[in-house]
Amino acid sequence: MIDLYYWATPNGYKPRLLLEEVGLEYRIIPVDIRAGEQFRPEFLAIAPNNRIPAIVDHAPADGGDPLSLFESGAILLYLADKTGRFIPADVRGRAEVLQWLFWQMGGLGPMAGQNGHFNVYAPEKVPYAIDRYTRETARLYGVLDKRLADREYVAGSEYTIADMAIYPWIVPHEAHKQNLDDTPHLKRWFAQIGEREATRKVYADASAAYAKPMTDEERRVLFGTPAK
Repeated sequence: MIDLYYWATPNGYKPRLLLEEVGLEYRIIPVDIRAGEQFRPEFLAIAPNNRIPAIVDHAPADGGDPLSLFESGAILLYLADKTGRFIPADVRGRAEVLQWLFWQMGGLGPMAGQNGHFNVYAPEKVPYAIDRYTRETARLYGVLDKRLADREYVAGSEYTIADMAIYPWIVPHEAHKQNLDDTPHLKRWFAQIGEREATRKVYADASAAYAKPMTDEERRVLFGTPAK
């Protein structure tokens, strides 16, 4: 059994996509980040960076005590290695997947995240920041589009954790002021992943996740709470 500490954000969706694909038994433990539940001591004990997602594996491969893990990229890699799926076993194939997984973690995620913050959540519009992060997101979409011009998935012909890491950050493309018609290879890839059974299941309730407007107090908790 895997405990998944989760909220409906791009990073939260990533391990759910993999867990559904591999069929591991898991239990969702909601962490309402708008209410500040990410600062609870019991959550900080497994996720000291007070960010979702996190997991606890109650049956780790070494047969020892439950293993906890935070950081979505690390979780994807751990679960892929645990199941032997969605990451190649050969050195070159594995390296191909890992570089694009880290590309998402170090580039697309942070830039698109700032894009979303200044376009959607910031209490005041900052034109420079909006332009900066919208343009950088567009550049990264271009990198991905070029990559997908001659291959089905990011790392080649097989669907991998690199695709699972990237896809949730493309889902909010409209809010991030990106037009997928400008990146036809990316658009094809995005539609293809969206048709997977696991993807449809994970995103079945996605529209409800963002339907509730954010209050000033929720904004303060989410974006203004200092480290503890």
